[in-house]
Amino acid sequence: MKTICLRRVVATSVVVLVGLVAGCASVAVTNDAIEKNTAFALGIEKGTFTISNREDDGIKSTYLATTNAGKKYTCYVTGTVSVVGRVVSDAVCNQVGKSTKQATETTSRSCNALLKAAGKCN
Repeated sequence: MKTICLRRVVATSVVVLVGLVAGCASVAVTNDAIEKNTAFALGIEKGTFTISNREDDGIKSTYLATTNAGKKYTCYVTGTVSVVGRVVSDAVCNQVGKSTKQATETTSRSCNALLKAAGKCN
């Protein structure tokens, strides 16, 4: 009888702990994941930009990416921890001072086959 109760307590504790950790971007989203996903989203090399003003809110991390050329982008990623490990979304970024339409037009001028296949070009 004690063994059954102990197992239930342990199982409940594990479920609660996983639930608390799974919803926390500060645990799931590492700085390395942010840098890697941002580099991919912006089409630039890791190390050619800096990340600042990071704020974690639930499963979402928002931050500012500033390139060495001085361009600034507001970005976000989402992240969770599951049984397969950390899962971090692709970065979503917009250039500061440009509307989404202007950013899309800028992207379409430097469009390549991969971006065309992904539907990111006009």
